[in-house]
Amino acid sequence: MSYYETDEQVDQYMEFHYGDTWLSVANYPKACAEHCLALMAQAGLAQEQPKRALDLGCAVGRTSLELALAFEEVVAVDLSQRFIQQAQQLQSEGSDGYFRRYQGELGQTRQVDLAALGLQEAASRVTFAQGDAGNLDPQFGAFDLVFAGNLIDRLPDPGQFLRQIKQHVRPGGLLVISSPYTLLTDFTPREKWIGGFMAGEQEVTMLDGMGACLEPWFEPVSKPVDLPFVIRETGRKFQHSFAQLSAWRRF
Repeated sequence: MSYYETDEQVDQYMEFHYGDTWLSVANYPKACAEHCLALMAQAGLAQEQPKRALDLGCAVGRTSLELALAFEEVVAVDLSQRFIQQAQQLQSEGSDGYFRRYQGELGQTRQVDLAALGLQEAASRVTFAQGDAGNLDPQFGAFDLVFAGNLIDRLPDPGQFLRQIKQHVRPGGLLVISSPYTLLTDFTPREKWIGGFMAGEQEVTMLDGMGACLEPWFEPVSKPVDLPFVIRETGRKFQHSFAQLSAWRRF
């Protein structure tokens, strides 16, 4: 079974997206949406009515729902069928439960209520779909905003993804990428890395590699920012990470 298809991962990501704040770190999926909207305003796109957004690596959907507060349509894609099923269940019912583990088999069921989060009406503007971000259906078309959250370091061929994503960003639209750049050969073969290595005596970072792949079609629109996030595993174990969020405008 795939890592992201397990009950444990579904529960952890439900807590990550909809649960409590841990270690004084703000809700990361919501913060990503807020940064995307701020970047749209900075690029002058907010003066137009934002119409379509694409959320790649949407997991259980919080960023997608937050974006739908400002967009007429949001398409949300994840490779994990379990994540998509969980997001669709929450969308259709308006509420859903998950298990928050404390220790071993101990824990408690938690409830998510979209109305309490102010997201119930926005949910009707989101379409959740299981799919491969590296091989997107051309029928999705082009978007005003494409957001790839904690995705680039989980793709088998990130360079190919970056070279192809132009098809789904309309001219003048934004591509926003966030990632902690956790480079693992379990997900990306070493020969497919676009950064995180030395080229001779020169360091090549993931930001460098992304820029090289995107340069023919995109330009950076702002200085990257660091966003912290916390994934709670148990009552005494947390992943505390920092993602770098960068934004690129399609020529």
